[in-house]
Amino acid sequence: MNNDAEIPLGVEDVEWAEIIFVMESAHKRKLRKRFREHLKDQKVVCLGIPDNYEYMDPELVKILKTSIPQFL
Repeated sequence: MNNDAEIPLGVEDVEWAEIIFVMESAHKRKLRKRFREHLKDQKVVCLGIPDNYEYMDPELVKILKTSIPQFL
């Protein structure tokens, strides 16, 4: 969703996914706006994590490892 993303999210990714995780509610709004016609039965989960971490930040990885399993 971020224009600076190394690998941007595409239509194929959205259509393939069963669950899409976003960090902030602003990401969820952008996702729904950009991919509205491609979101069918996908569950979109906002984790409520501020998007201010660097890629693979150990603290963020730890947060994700404890937050995501409850949805899988």
